[in-house]
Parts: sequence; structure tokens; C-alpha cells
Amino acid sequence: MTTEKKHLDLILVPIGIFLMVAYHLWLLYRIVKHPTKTVIGVNTINRRFWVRAMMEDVSKNGVLAVQTLRNNIMASTLLASTAIMLSSLIAVLMTSGSSDRSSWFVFGDRSDLAFSIKFFLILVCFLVAFLLNLQSIRYYSHASILINVPFKKMSQHQQHHHLTAEYVVTTVIRGSYFWSLGLRAFYFSFPLFFWIFGPVPMLFCCIALVFLLYFLDVTFQFGWVVGFIDESGHKDEELGGSGRS
Repeated sequence: MTTEKKHLDLILVPIGIFLMVAYHLWLLYRIVKHPTKTVIGVNTINRRFWVRAMMEDVSKNGVLAVQTLRNNIMASTLLASTAIMLSSLIAVLMTSGSSDRSSWFVFGDRSDLAFSIKFFLILVCFLVAFLLNLQSIRYYSHASILINVPFKKMSQHQQHHHLTAEYVVTTVIRGSYFWSLGLRAFYFSFPLFFWIFGPVPMLFCCIALVFLLYFLDVTFQFGWVVGFIDESGHKDEELGGSGRS
């Protein structure tokens, strides 16, 4: 019976991990190839428009831009603080040496080694979330200064204006990407937490999480194409879209 329970971990856990990884690979493909059909892609496009609009008149929009970026920094700080707090909690549980750990499991491997592996993977998820949110804070902090640079007064060359605005856009977008990745690390910790109670709850959690993330990540409204030509005659096209329905 014990051997059969161990086999459940070897079968169901890889299936759950495969579902999560396959979904995120599919989501990455959709973001790259069809950005207007994903919430992340639509938000990225609108962030690009927002940064350029804020930099058109720094003296008028500077305070609004900094306050908006500060709100993003606060959100990343909250997630980073939560991640490091949960990491400390998991570390305490790993070293507690409780003798009743086997009673927590429903099915699967009940050995101390399996228990340590599960808690270690949860700890890794929280540490990764902490580091990713730190990077998000880093990029947003840089952007809060760069977005107020009076680049139009520094140079009259339109190409320099385009390059400066594009650098700020890239900085803001990278901050949002790291924030999204940090949030995904939290999502990955949920199946690992349910794995403590056995591979069956872990598999059901992966399936439920994939369905939930699908409705959170996919937008059902089409976007539009915005094309413009800069001073050098280079035509740039951007896809835009509205949010989720």
C-alpha cells in the first residue's frame, strides 16, 4: 500500500506540473504572437501609449506619472514583503521537527524526505517571487525619474526624442513584466501547498488554477492597429485593445 501511494506522487505530480508549464508556454506564445488577445499584451500596449502621453508635457503630467508609478512600487513592495514573510514561515515549519507530519497527508509519500522536498519547493517559489518583485521595484524606481526628464529641452532632434521615450517605455514595461512574473510565482505555490496533503489535491488544484488563469489572462475583445510615421520616415505600427470583457 505504501509503495502504491508513492507511485501516486510519481504519476500525478508530473501531470500537474506539466499542465501548469504547458499553459504558461501557450500564454507566452499568445503574448508574443497575439498580444491584443491577452490581458498582459493589452496592458503592455496601453502602458506604451501612457508613457508617451505623460512625456509629451512633463511639466503638466509629471506629478500624475510619478504618483502612478509610486502606486506600482507599493504593490510590488507589498508582494515582496508577503513573499519574504511566508519564506520565513516555511523555513520555521521545515525546522520545527514535528512528529505528526504524516497525519497531514491524504495520499502519497509520507516520508520525511518527501515532506522536506515539498516545503523546500514552496520556499523556492516565495524566494523567487521576492526577487522578481524586487526587480519590479527597481525598474519602477528608475522609471519614476526617467519619465520626468525634459528631453525636448535637451535636444531638438526628433530621433533623440523617440529613443528617449522608447527607453522609458521599455523600463516601465520591464517593471510590469517582473511584477507579473512575481505574481505567477505566488500562483505556482498553491499547487505545491496542496501537494502537502497529497498528489490528488495537487492535481485538482493545478487543473482549477489553469482554468482560472485562462479567464484572467485572455481577453475576448479585439484590438485595433495604430500606425504612425516619425520624423525620419520610419513607419511604426502598434496593436491596441481594450481590457477584458
